[in-house]
Amino acid sequence: MNIDLDGKIALVTGATGELGRVMSRTLSGCGARVALHYHKNAESARALQKELPGSFIVQADVTQKADVDRMRDEVVRSLGAPDIIVNNAVIQYAWTEVLKQSPDDYRSQFESCVLHNVFMAQAFVPGMIAKKRGRVIGINTECSMQCSKSQSAYVSGKRGMDGVYRVLAREVGEHGVTVNQVAPGWTVSENSPDSDSTKCYRDAVPLRRRGIDREIANVVAFLASDLADFITGAFIPVCGGNIMPCI
Repeated sequence: MNIDLDGKIALVTGATGELGRVMSRTLSGCGARVALHYHKNAESARALQKELPGSFIVQADVTQKADVDRMRDEVVRSLGAPDIIVNNAVIQYAWTEVLKQSPDDYRSQFESCVLHNVFMAQAFVPGMIAKKRGRVIGINTECSMQCSKSQSAYVSGKRGMDGVYRVLAREVGEHGVTVNQVAPGWTVSENSPDSDSTKCYRDAVPLRRRGIDREIANVVAFLASDLADFITGAFIPVCGGNIMPCI
């Protein structure tokens, strides 16, 4: 059984990031033509574009509706209306305890986790509805369920994102559009190698290791494919069992 995305158009936000690069490569390897979004890192975007046949790079600030709408128009003109959107971009900031966290950090997480996803849905889901098929895939995090110390701004943004996705899944399901979330754990990637310093984390994971970036990308590719036609509204942890949603 193969994941076949031949003829499909995908857009990945934050495509130059640690997970974004691997997700973009994986979707392209499955046959999709990929629009590679970046905010500031044009050099990395151009380098990634050279790797992926038929890909297209596009710049936007995904926290601004006008920018997202412009990105949609550029992608549609260059590749066509996306069948798949992977909302991966998020603003990075310094974590600290609630009593010390800047209000600006809560705003940045609301904008990049909630508004980003709302604007992407408003811009791209109507095109999916017209095709009677589409995939909205959001990258959440295991932190949403952990609620550990110093995570408050990130968790508040990602839990808000979760609410948007669950409602959107109910609203657009009748049109053949699925809406799902992938929740990675602390993942091994190009700039985040495994080391002795991560032993405490690994020891708490039932599978006794950190996941690798390709394992996150594989779940994204699955959800983007016809194999996942009857899955929507899901929050799927890819973290070796470190969190376990329950009924």
